[in-house]
Amino acid sequence: MKPVRVGICGLGTVGGGTVNVLRRNLAAITARAGCPIEIVQVASRSQPETLDITGIEFTTDVFAVANNPNVDVVVELMGGYDVARDLVLKAVNNGKHVVTANKALIAVYGNEIFEAAASNKVIVAYEAAVAGGIPIIKSLREGLAANKILGVAGIINGTGNFILTEMRDKGRDFADVLAEAQALGYAEADPTFDVEGIDAAHKLTILASAAFGVPLQFDAAFTEGISKLSTVDVSHAQELGYRIKHLGIARAQSDGIELRVHPTLVPQSQMLAKVDGVMNAVLVEGDAVGTTLYYGRGAGAEATASAVIADVVDIARAIHSDAEVPVPYLGFKAESMADLKVLPIEEVVSGYYLRIQAKDHPGVLAKVASILSDNHINIESVMQKESEEQNGLIPMIMLTHTVKEKQINEAIAQIEALDDVVGEVVRIRVECFKG
Repeated sequence: MKPVRVGICGLGTVGGGTVNVLRRNLAAITARAGCPIEIVQVASRSQPETLDITGIEFTTDVFAVANNPNVDVVVELMGGYDVARDLVLKAVNNGKHVVTANKALIAVYGNEIFEAAASNKVIVAYEAAVAGGIPIIKSLREGLAANKILGVAGIINGTGNFILTEMRDKGRDFADVLAEAQALGYAEADPTFDVEGIDAAHKLTILASAAFGVPLQFDAAFTEGISKLSTVDVSHAQELGYRIKHLGIARAQSDGIELRVHPTLVPQSQMLAKVDGVMNAVLVEGDAVGTTLYYGRGAGAEATASAVIADVVDIARAIHSDAEVPVPYLGFKAESMADLKVLPIEEVVSGYYLRIQAKDHPGVLAKVASILSDNHINIESVMQKESEEQNGLIPMIMLTHTVKEKQINEAIAQIEALDDVVGEVVRIRVECFKG
């Protein structure tokens, strides 16, 4: 049977892993695809010294791959925005199928790319863009197709999860753990995308579109990072029976969808709270199936290569069955996409953890409780600690019942205005998930 011919652009960690896994498991992959899959060309800024590409044409020009008439599928593994966008659109307009692991590309330019792909009747596949080797896109688009998806929540950045795990287990400061994460290769020299939630927001944007059938809306996502988290709050959360996780959360509401990334207190008894280190996990709630959880390695050479090659196999099957685009790009036909707005964070309902630094004067707790009550915010629990900084200030830790964010914002402003309260109130959202 005629082979499906692949060109790979980018021979970094994932590109090298893709070459190695495809060669090592070629017999099984061929059996699953129903035809041979051959790497005929690779492109990179320089020829790799440690990767065996014997018998494969090498070029430093990625666009040569997109223009190569002998390439059926272009695999984009370079990352970044502009060059990757131009490459993918060139390949699509040349009638080639595309596989990408580039979450930023899909989150920001996906609507444009999918429209071009539909016009050219080619497939653009992106399983590897979200949660590495976890097949979450396939699960949302295919395995859960019978369900109305109610919500998605996940630990979808391993770097942030590693940092929070070390802060919790060893009492280390954020900056100290970040330096180790960089030394281990978990975090980039500029860690902004990881620790400020941008990487997770890219992935959550894609998950939300596949879950709810809405256009990609990365610019509307609310993003809050973990760089300001203190080991004090991590410790207090433990005492209250919670763990702090950096979550991406998307929920369908009657008037729109929530799309938010932020530190979150999760009850210790729940599965998401038990996901540690660099591992990823995505929880999906469907109206028919209930709650399902997908767990595994969210990054790494071969874990991500697993998802890349699975997409190539799907394309190979489609090519040999003469199916143009067997599964809609975001799981829903373009004409069936919903025009739902992303709700502003002020309209989101959540519970809240509050840490208030107060002078050791009588009646402060009563004043704070009165402010919360006046804003229709119920207190679930209160914990007062002795001064942790030998500065005469008493930390008050509170958990509230669920309330709209705009109410907690108003209450926090009033609390910070009290003469007996020093500094800003620390606020972390609290979520309890079904199942």
